[in-house]
Amino acid sequence: MSSLYAALRLARTEQVGPRTWQRLVAQYGTPEAALDALPGLPARGRTRPSIPPRDSIEREIENTLALGGQFLTLLDPHYPPLLRHIPDAPPVLSILGDPACLSQPGIGIVGARNASAQGLRLAESLATEIADSGLSVISGLARGIDSAAHHGALYKQGLTVAAIAGGLDCPYPPQNTDLQARIAQMGAVVTEAPLGTAPQGRHFPRRNRLIAGLALGCVVVEAAPHSGTLITARMAADYGREVFAVPGSPLDPRCRGSNDLLRKGAILVERVSDILPHIAVTPPQNPPLALSRTKSTPDLFASLPPSATTGTEGKDFKNSQQKQILAHTAPTLPAQQHAAPTPARQLLDLLSFTPIAVDDLIRRCQFSASVVLAALTQLELSGQVTTYQDGRVGLTNGQAETSR
Repeated sequence: MSSLYAALRLARTEQVGPRTWQRLVAQYGTPEAALDALPGLPARGRTRPSIPPRDSIEREIENTLALGGQFLTLLDPHYPPLLRHIPDAPPVLSILGDPACLSQPGIGIVGARNASAQGLRLAESLATEIADSGLSVISGLARGIDSAAHHGALYKQGLTVAAIAGGLDCPYPPQNTDLQARIAQMGAVVTEAPLGTAPQGRHFPRRNRLIAGLALGCVVVEAAPHSGTLITARMAADYGREVFAVPGSPLDPRCRGSNDLLRKGAILVERVSDILPHIAVTPPQNPPLALSRTKSTPDLFASLPPSATTGTEGKDFKNSQQKQILAHTAPTLPAQQHAAPTPARQLLDLLSFTPIAVDDLIRRCQFSASVVLAALTQLELSGQVTTYQDGRVGLTNGQAETSR
C-alpha cells in the first residue's frame, strides 16, 4: 500500500505527467525517493511542483476501494503489457471490474457520437463477432459508436473494456450510467483520472490514448474530418497498432474522415474476418522507451497536425494547434445545455443514404412508432427522405444529411 500511495501521490503532482513520472522513478529508483527529491529539483519556470497533501491521496485510495475499485501502477507486474509498451503509459490506473481484463487481447472500436443507424448496427455486429472470436472489445463509453460497440460485446456475454475520461464515480454521458455498471460487472472500466473528476474536453485525448494503447488494433466506424476519433486512430498508428476503417457513403459527412483513412492506407473492414489476419495476439516484449512508425507504415494522418496526439505530459494543452483540434472534437459536457432534438431532427441524424428498415430506425431512437412514422411522413413530403419499394427509408440522394 505504501508503494501505491507514493506512486499515486507522485502521479497527482502538478507538472508531473506520465513521461516525467517515468523519468523520475527511473532516476531515483522508487516513487518514494522521487517524492523526496522533487522539492529540491529545478522548477519549471517560476512554479514549484505542487505535491498533493497526504490526506487527499489517502482519501482517494479509501474512496476508490469503497467504490469497489482497484489500482494498477506501472510498477505492478499485472499492469497491462500492451499499455506498458507505449511511451506515455499512465503511471496509475483506476479500475472498476476485473483488472485482468485489461491484459486480454482486444480490438478498439471507435467512431462518431452522432452516428447513423447503419453505423450503430455495424458497430454492434462487429463487436459481437470480435467477442465471439475470443477477443475483448475496447471503446470509450461515449454516445453513438462507442455505446453500440459495448452493447454488441455484452450481447453475447463477451468481454468489453471501457476507457473513460473522468473519475470512476462520474459516468459520462449520464445516460450510460447503467451501461458502465454492466461493463464493470462483465469486464472493466478504466481511467487515469481521480475520483470526482468531471470529464472536460481536455481529458478526452488522454482517454483516447488508453483505447489506442490497450488495443491490438483500432477500427474506425464513421468519423468526420478533424474528429476525436481520428486522434485515437493516429495514436494507434503511432503506437505501432493496426488501423482499420469501415467504408461509408461519400455523401455522408460522418464518413469522410474514415474514408480518408482508407485512402491513405488503413485496412478496409466489413466483418471480423477482415481484422483477424492482421493482428498478433502476443504482447510485445521488452518495451522500448519510445515507439515510432516504421518506414513501411503509411502515414494515415498527414492532414492532422502532430499536436493531435500530444498534451499528455502536462496538465493543460497549451499548443495552439491542439486547442484548435479540441475545439472541433470536445464532446458536449454537462454544463452545456441544448434543446432536445425534435423527432424529425433526430431521425435525420440517424438516417444515411443507405436505406434502413423502419423497425430498425424505431429501435434506435427514443420515440414511439407512431411518432417516427409521422416524422418520416413529414420528412418525405419535404423531400429530405425517400421511402423505397421494399419499405426501407433513407436520405434523399443529394440531400444534405445533417447540419454538423
